[in-house]
Amino acid sequence: MKNAEKYTRNYFMPPCVCLDWAKKEYIKKAPVWCSVDLRDGNQALVVPMTLEEKLEFFKFLVKIGFKEIEIGFPAASETEYEFCRELIEKKLIPDDVTIQVLTQSREHIIQKTFKALSGAKNAVVHLYNSTSLAQREQVFGKSKEEIIDIAVSGAKLFLKYANEFEGNFAFEYSPESFTGTEPEFALEICNEVLKIWEPSPEKKVIINLPVTVELSLPHVYASQIEYMCKNLYKRENVIVSLHPHNDRGCGVADTELGLLAGADRVEGTLFGNGERTGNADIVTLALNMYSHGVDPKLDFGNMPEVAAIYEKMTGMKVGERQPYGGALVYAAFSGSHQDAIAKGMKWREEKNAQYWTVPYLPIDPKDVGRQYDSDVIRINSQSGKGGIGFLLQKKFGVDLPPKFRETVSYTIKGISDKHHQELTPDEIYNAFYENFVNVENKIKFKEVHFVPGDEFEAHITIIQNNKERIITGKGNGRLDAVSDAIRRCLGISFTICSYNEHALNTGSKSKAISYVEISDKNGLVTWGAGIHSDIITSSVKGLISALNLSDIFKS
Repeated sequence: MKNAEKYTRNYFMPPCVCLDWAKKEYIKKAPVWCSVDLRDGNQALVVPMTLEEKLEFFKFLVKIGFKEIEIGFPAASETEYEFCRELIEKKLIPDDVTIQVLTQSREHIIQKTFKALSGAKNAVVHLYNSTSLAQREQVFGKSKEEIIDIAVSGAKLFLKYANEFEGNFAFEYSPESFTGTEPEFALEICNEVLKIWEPSPEKKVIINLPVTVELSLPHVYASQIEYMCKNLYKRENVIVSLHPHNDRGCGVADTELGLLAGADRVEGTLFGNGERTGNADIVTLALNMYSHGVDPKLDFGNMPEVAAIYEKMTGMKVGERQPYGGALVYAAFSGSHQDAIAKGMKWREEKNAQYWTVPYLPIDPKDVGRQYDSDVIRINSQSGKGGIGFLLQKKFGVDLPPKFRETVSYTIKGISDKHHQELTPDEIYNAFYENFVNVENKIKFKEVHFVPGDEFEAHITIIQNNKERIITGKGNGRLDAVSDAIRRCLGISFTICSYNEHALNTGSKSKAISYVEISDKNGLVTWGAGIHSDIITSSVKGLISALNLSDIFKS
C-alpha cells in the first residue's frame, strides 16, 4: 500500500519492562465485570435506546450476573438523567448490584451527576479527562501540569458533592487515551488523584486504564498495565480496571494480557458493541475463561436468548462467525470435521470422560444452549458420511452400518449439491427414507408366514407387475428362507452380504429398522432398509428394498 511512511508508532513503552505477566499461563479467576452496554454501547448506536429499552436491558444484564453496570452519563441528556432516577426511585437495583455513571471534570456536570445519584445504595462515580500527547497538543493546547489540574480539581469536587448528597459512592478515575499517554505521566496523574481520594481497605478506588484507541500490539498494553500496577499509590487499596476498545481487532487479547499483568476489573459490552470497532467483548472473554475450567461468574448458558435480547435492544446483529454466540460458530460442514466430532463424541461417551476434548469444539455447545443436531453437524454438499450418520443416529435413532452410511451420504450430498442449499435434519431423514426405506418400485411385499421345522419354510405374498402371488422357500433362518423363495421363484441371483437390525425407540410401540446388504452375481453391492413394528417384517422389507434398488431384475 502507498503512504505507509506517514504512519508511526504513537504509543509509549514504560520506562522499565519486567514482563512478569508473560510468565503466567492463564487467567485463574474471573475479574470484576462492569457492563458498559447502557453507556458506551448505547452512545454508539445509530438509534440510542429509549428509557423503556434501557430498563429492559438493565434487568437482563442483572439476570446474566453483572454486579456492576454503567448506566449512562446523566448530566449529558434528560433521558440519561431520568433513567438513573427511575432505577433509584423505583428500587429497581438489587442490593448486590452497583450502578456506575460517567462525568467530566467540570463542576456543574459533577454536581448534576451526584444529584442524579442521590439515594443510591451503591454507585460508582467515574471521572475522566484526556491525557494523551496528541490530545494535549492538538485538542486542548495544555501542558501536563494543566491536565493534572483538571483531574485534581475534579477529584476534589467529588469529595465535596459526595458529602452533600445522600448515597453510598465509590470513585473511579480514567486517564482517557491512556494508551497514547507517556506511562510516567499517566502514573503521575493517577497518583495525584489517588492522593486526593486516599483509598483505604474500606473505601477502595478504581483506576481505569482505557485503550481508548488501540495503538499497539497487546503485549505493549500488558507492559503498560504491569508498570502501573507496580507503581500506583496505595496499590493494595486500588482496583485496577481495563476498558479496551477494538480498533486493531485485539480488544479481547488486550484485556486478557492486561489481566495477566495485574488488573482486577474489566469494562466491556456484550458482543463488543461500542464506538468505531467496539469494546472488548465480554461474552468472548468470559467463555474463553470458561473453556479453561474457570467460572466466569456470568451466565451465558442460553446464548440464543443473549443474542436475541442484544439484537432487540441495539438493533444490531450478532455476526454468524462471532465467537461463541454466532449462528455458525459450532457448525461443521466439512466431512473430516464432522467425522472427527462424531468420533470424539462417541469416544467421550464410551470413556465417560471427565474433561471436554472433542475435536473442533473448544466448549460443549450444549453448555451455551446450542444443540448438536441443529447447530453442530450441518449438512451440505461438502459434508461427509460421519456427519450424516451422526445426525441420523442422534436425531432419529438410525444407526447406519459404516458401509451403508457411505452410500447414504453420497445420496444426501447429491441432493444438497443439486439444490445448492443446506439440508435440515428432517430433510435428511426424509431423503434417507424416500431413497432407501421400504422401497417397492419393482416388487411389493404384502405379508409372510413361516412354518417351523428342521428348516424354516417361508410363504411370502408379493405383488409384481400388478399381480399378486405367493412364493415359497426354505432356509436355516427366516430371512434365509425368504431369500430362497425370491431366488427360485423370481429367477434371480443374489447373496446377502450383511444384515443389521435395532429398535428405533423404546417401549411397546417401538419400531424396528433393518439394514440389508446384497450383491449380485457380478459382485455389485446394494443396500436397503426396512422399518416396521415387527422385526421380521422390517428385515423382509429391508431385503425387498435392496432388491428394488439393485439392477438384478435387469440382468
